[in-house]
Amino acid sequence: MTYNAEVQFKFDATFTPTYGSGFGSTVIDDYIPEEHYLITAPAADLNVKQYFKLFEKFMLCVGMCPQSIRSGAMSLVFNDYVTEEEQRKVCKEYELTMDEDLDKKFEEWKVRDEEWAKLKKGPMGTVLQQQEDLVGLE
Repeated sequence: MTYNAEVQFKFDATFTPTYGSGFGSTVIDDYIPEEHYLITAPAADLNVKQYFKLFEKFMLCVGMCPQSIRSGAMSLVFNDYVTEEEQRKVCKEYELTMDEDLDKKFEEWKVRDEEWAKLKKGPMGTVLQQQEDLVGLE
């Protein structure tokens, strides 16, 4: 059995200028009077990331800015209708920290900084300066 599938995104727009609106010109350079976009892709084997990439291209064609597209994609994960457990799975996959976890992270950094300060002291509690270390290696 053969399976064929195709996905299409279609955008059609026309602009009808209002002549005589007081500007003294009948030509408006900022607009194209007619635009038509048709984006097609074979859908039989597309995974979800490829679908999002395809939709991103479509949104760019119709004038969305990349920042708005990224914000819209993130709103699919981080909204009130998605459970915290699912949000945390995405955070783990992409190494993100949720705002609720920042206090815990800060405490971890403080402990790590204290451990690093102890290691830098060297033996017998002496603090070695970088310049002294370089002189000894020459």
